[in-house]
Amino acid sequence: SSGINAEYAFQYAQDHGRKNIVALHKANIMKMSDGMFLEQCREVAARYPEINYREMYLDSACLKIVSDPSKFDVMLMPNLYGDIFSDLTAGLIGGLGLAPSGNMGKDGIAIYEAVHGTADDLVEANKGNPTALLMSGLMMLRHMGLKSQADKIEAAVLETLTERKVITGDIGGTATNPEYA
Repeated sequence: SSGINAEYAFQYAQDHGRKNIVALHKANIMKMSDGMFLEQCREVAARYPEINYREMYLDSACLKIVSDPSKFDVMLMPNLYGDIFSDLTAGLIGGLGLAPSGNMGKDGIAIYEAVHGTADDLVEANKGNPTALLMSGLMMLRHMGLKSQADKIEAAVLETLTERKVITGDIGGTATNPEYA
C-alpha cells in the first residue's frame, strides 16, 4: 500500500504543478516498516525525475513546519504519522475545527471529513465549528470537478472567518454552530 500511496502523491504533484515531495518517516527506529515505506517511495520517485524528492524524520519535520511551513509542499507519510501531523498542523491554523481531510483511493474513490471527526459532544451543545466539514466538502466538490461552486462557498467561508462577527468559541468567538452555519 505504500507504493500505491506514493504513486498517488507523485501523480497528484504532477497533476497540480507541484515540484517537491517530502517523505516523512522514522526509519532510524522503525527499520523494517518505515524502511519498506521509503524503498517504495524511492522506486516511485525514480519515475518522476521532474519532482524533487527528499526524506525527513517525522520529529524533525514537526519542528521545521512550526518554524517555517513554507518549506513544505506535498508530504507523504504512513497513516499513523499523517494522523499525528494533521493534528499538529491544525494547531498552526487555529485548531481541529478548521482542518479539512480527504482520503484518496484508487480509481477516483475518495472520502472527505473533518479531521476531528463528527465531534458529537460539541454538536449536541451547539458549540461545534463547522468550518472543517465545510472545507472538506469543498475538497469533495473540487474532486468532483465542481470548482466554481467550491470557489463560491470557500469565498463565503473565508469572508465569515475574516469578519470574525459570527465565529465559534474555539477560534475566539461566541457564536453557536447554527449561528455560524
